[in-house]
Amino acid sequence: MIRNRFSPFLQTLNLLCLCFLLLQTAHAEDTLKPYILGSTGTGTLADTVATSKKSLADNGFTVVGEYAPYADAHVVIVTHADLQKLAGQSDFGGYGVAQRVSITQVGGQIQVAYTNPLYMYDMYRMQGDISGVAKALDTALGQQQSFGSEDGFSAKELRKYHYMAFMPYFDDHITVAEFDSHSKALQAVEAGLAAGKSGTTAVYKVKVSGKNETLFGVALKEGDGADAAIMDTVDKAPLRHTAHLPYDLLVSGNKVYMLHGKFRIAQSFPDLSMGTFMDISGAPGAIEKAMRRLVDQ
Repeated sequence: MIRNRFSPFLQTLNLLCLCFLLLQTAHAEDTLKPYILGSTGTGTLADTVATSKKSLADNGFTVVGEYAPYADAHVVIVTHADLQKLAGQSDFGGYGVAQRVSITQVGGQIQVAYTNPLYMYDMYRMQGDISGVAKALDTALGQQQSFGSEDGFSAKELRKYHYMAFMPYFDDHITVAEFDSHSKALQAVEAGLAAGKSGTTAVYKVKVSGKNETLFGVALKEGDGADAAIMDTVDKAPLRHTAHLPYDLLVSGNKVYMLHGKFRIAQSFPDLSMGTFMDISGAPGAIEKAMRRLVDQ
């Protein structure tokens, strides 16, 4: 009698638990994090870089630049025809025209990771369908797990993301310089990079389809904004965020823009503690100063 009396209650309880688990699973599937770990393995860094580049090329990606920001780390930057078209459909979509792939040796293993295209798509408020690019990256490099944030974010949260109150949003990017024409703006960036102004080095250049918009990748080697200095402070997790690098300059029309340093660092390290952020408090200003000097004529 007792069992029969409580059976409907237990059945209802089981059903509620099942619904809760299904909701939690659906939420997890909808949650986006900054990076995707493609694979881990042994071998040499050089061999893994070569294998990764070949697989990317075999799946429709074009390598537009690469560099080693510090020991045991290599970054490969790629674009894709679909990504270039997609970037042209959004205001300042050029920020999302390239994907960064990192090959990092950590202890005895090599981590192959890349920026999550779905995360970047919403972070940069892009329009269109990026699922094909995401699938091609998955095929090229694998997809063991996403990482870079404990809880992750919904697409809606990413489209209005900022680190905390009074911190910059995506559209609070900085106008670095303004020129008489698009061609003169491009020439200024290219000349500054060729001269290595403020310890900068050119990593890549990608044209956005159908727009006067070009994204440059800039390595920084000097001062508080130097790549190695920042990453030595903030990149301490077991799965490395090497694909945070390099920083970007966007030439759109006759102006040169950069994402605000506080936004750009936070998008890649959204779980960064305020204490650690304060440890690199000079970095955002130093990055902006270097970019301004880069295009100073």
